Amino acid sequence: MKTDLVTGAAGFIGAEIAKKLMMKGRRVITIDNLSTGIKEHIPENVIFIRGNTFDEHVIAELEQYEIEDIYHIAGQSGGITSYDDPVYDMDSNIKSTLLLLDYAVKHHCRSFVYASSMAVYGDENECPIKETDQVKPKTFYGIGKLASENYMRLYAGQFEVKCTSLRFCNIYGPGQNMENLRQGMVSIFMSQAISGRHIHVMGSKDRFRDFVYIDDVVRACILAANGCEKEKFQIYSIATNKKTTVEELIEQIRMSLPFEISVEYKGSTPGDQFGVYCSYDRIRENLGWIPETDLHSGIKKMTEWALNRR
Repeated sequence: MKTDLVTGAAGFIGAEIAKKLMMKGRRVITIDNLSTGIKEHIPENVIFIRGNTFDEHVIAELEQYEIEDIYHIAGQSGGITSYDDPVYDMDSNIKSTLLLLDYAVKHHCRSFVYASSMAVYGDENECPIKETDQVKPKTFYGIGKLASENYMRLYAGQFEVKCTSLRFCNIYGPGQNMENLRQGMVSIFMSQAISGRHIHVMGSKDRFRDFVYIDDVVRACILAANGCEKEKFQIYSIATNKKTTVEELIEQIRMSLPFEISVEYKGSTPGDQFGVYCSYDRIRENLGWIPETDLHSGIKKMTEWALNRR
């Protein structure tokens, strides 16, 4: 049986990738420290190693397996949170990548897919942003993601490891952690709306993002692992090429709920990007990927899931 490693399968994205891989008949191993993920969210029959992906003794537990593809999804995953402990952010987003790249070289893994972020771009590009535009991150989190990409470039060039960095825009959908109010714009607003019928927005209503549905993200990850590009290292923005303001997002959430909500705009967050949306031309041309779920349909599906879950 073909075996894949999906780090962070107790979390939102990792769990969905693991499910899809097992549906395709593959065996899945995960490493997760459960710092933000929930053990019960790890799909059934996934081999679970509890620990940090930046601990060498944890990575050593993989020696008993012959892993074909690595999906490195785990890591500190928020710009705001990265200010709490920059050293932890560095370990979870950079050191972990280095250790797993070393494993990939030693075990001749077929591919290494990395969960990067649109946070690497910063605020100084005209939208839609392309992968060739300048990168100038505004947070420790963004810096860590960019550093990992550069290590991947080095490993691809010097050790022939097929590496793909996926710069995720704002991901949302059923299964997102509704309890974590510091990560995930859609889940934060929806959680506030459902629990208190009130949304508190930190920042301007005119800020904008590019919202990508979870099913589209999972499909992009698996396509990246299976792709046969000529270059050993690739970067793709996983995006919709559509600008959605905070005000427009809240209106979509309002329309999907069976009750009225109030909205308050007050305060700000450190390192917050004002606006970003990205082109997906490169991954469409190379791998045939396009986003299939629009924001209205995606928010409707997520709201139904969230209300039933409550």
